[in-house]
Amino acid sequence: MFHLVDRSPWPFFMSSSLFIAASGMLWYMNRVQFGGYFLLVGIFAILFCMYAWWGDVIRESTFQGNHTSIVVKGLQLGFKLFILSEVMFFFGFFWAFFSAALSPTIWLSYCWMPEDFFSMDAFGTPLLNTIILVVSGASITWAHRSFKYFRDNDAWWGFVWTIFFGTFFLTMQVLEYINAPFTFSDSVVGSTFYCLTGLHGLHVSVGLLFIIICFIRFVRYHFTAKRHLGFIFAIWYWHFVDVVWLFLFIFVYVWGSGSY
Repeated sequence: MFHLVDRSPWPFFMSSSLFIAASGMLWYMNRVQFGGYFLLVGIFAILFCMYAWWGDVIRESTFQGNHTSIVVKGLQLGFKLFILSEVMFFFGFFWAFFSAALSPTIWLSYCWMPEDFFSMDAFGTPLLNTIILVVSGASITWAHRSFKYFRDNDAWWGFVWTIFFGTFFLTMQVLEYINAPFTFSDSVVGSTFYCLTGLHGLHVSVGLLFIIICFIRFVRYHFTAKRHLGFIFAIWYWHFVDVVWLFLFIFVYVWGSGSY
């Protein structure tokens, strides 16, 4: 049977919060007065809506039993389409990168990388981040398999290690930005680099939050060996950010910077 969702205020509040956050970001970047405050209000409103909306979904699935097998199939299809939309989102930014790199204009002195442009060493922090993210993908898969076969202690450690690796990755990304030899405004090189890596970092943050919530639900016994759809979605999303980073490392850090 299908689940008819109750009327909810959260889609309206979430869209309003996103609009406030986007407007605040534009005003802040253009140094409009109070733009930063609007940005903060929008971010906190988004976080509150996420908390409340996810809480409703957890209640419907875990305590009310509304997620039947047909509903689960629909949710799986919806999440697959969501990941597909994210693939196309990154595809657009990779298109911009390859367009500039394969056909450099006069503004880049007709070469990539531009003359006198100091790029990053791909085999320093980026390589470490690659190893960390790949290992985190293995640890979350280990947690899932352990949970399915009732090895809860191993699953607990799989969660903990994944959260640690994800936090470590984001920390290293911030340190890389702090010590970067160029900025967002340094031609198309800087803008495409920070757009790609920054948006990926944002997705890693969302995936890490997703896994932390699943860990809390795991500790509170919301999941069973046969019913843990939220956990599966978190794993899918985490593997997605893993794959995107591999493309980033190979094409932006190694090939794009001439480190090979």
